[in-house]
Amino acid sequence: MSEDFDAIVRDSFARQGLMHHLGAIIDVVERGFVRIRLPYGDHLTQQHGFFHAGGTSAIADSAGGYAGLSLFPAGSSVLTVEFKLNLVAPAEGEWLEAEGRVVRSGRTLTICQLEVHAVSGGTRTLVALGQQTLIRIEARAERPAGP
Repeated sequence: MSEDFDAIVRDSFARQGLMHHLGAIIDVVERGFVRIRLPYGDHLTQQHGFFHAGGTSAIADSAGGYAGLSLFPAGSSVLTVEFKLNLVAPAEGEWLEAEGRVVRSGRTLTICQLEVHAVSGGTRTLVALGQQTLIRIEARAERPAGP
């Protein structure tokens, strides 16, 4: 495990164009756990005004991926192999919180649990639950950070 896992995760997150475009914010980085927040915006909704499942799944995927990366050795990178997300309630609120937790970190494959909660008036409601498989790869050049 890299000692600089927090900086590595936050630096990589800053390079994700989609997360920047959505307005997602990396909130918590711990070994094996990452939480990403997505503030509400009209540009993130579907036809009924709920958060769109595309944004919900994107932050869930990133939270799990970065939770896995936090446990990888220095010089590693991460790619999602697959993930499944069940949408269990309409995603409405002031923001979403996607949490990725490593269930098992292997030499090549890592399994994560994904949860997304909608937050409104201080109340958290589970809106999505999933599982993800990641693959550890050798680090590759990343695009520059920025808008």
